[in-house]
Amino acid sequence: MAEKANKGLVQVYTGDGKGKTTAALGLAIRAAGHGMRVGFIQFLKSEPCGEHLFVSRCHAFDIVQISAGDSFTKPREQLSAEAQQTLAYAEEQMLSGRYDLLILDEIFVAIHKGLITTQQGLGLLEKKPSSVELILTGRYAPPEIVQRADLVTEMRMIKHPFNQGIAARCGIEY
Repeated sequence: MAEKANKGLVQVYTGDGKGKTTAALGLAIRAAGHGMRVGFIQFLKSEPCGEHLFVSRCHAFDIVQISAGDSFTKPREQLSAEAQQTLAYAEEQMLSGRYDLLILDEIFVAIHKGLITTQQGLGLLEKKPSSVELILTGRYAPPEIVQRADLVTEMRMIKHPFNQGIAARCGIEY
């Protein structure tokens, strides 16, 4: 029983509601607080994000975003190349023994946009060492990955300020 409790699981945070990255960041802080080694790798984000600013000040965990700048305005070829680089980096870090907890933020959006494939995501899960807790976030989680995960949480939007014309706010949404 104790062996199963120490086994790293696969967690998925998905859905159209706000809070997927925020939940992953909360878990990162909790794990780091207990001395776990945490890596946070972001696919398809715009900059600057508050989490980068926090980590640069507090050094609580590692955070990496290979795709610099605003990923929403880049040409598809560039986004695809950066997503593939991010995936390769994520696999390398997952297998390195460097981290107890590894978060792949917005990986599902990269899959949804066809920048990486569901098969590549599943391949990552197959290679995951049993000691690593792996967190995958983003809208549009593929059913195959949802089926394979140990924990799945769906954030569902009921009401959002964006629908009232309120833009994303610094420190709240990014």
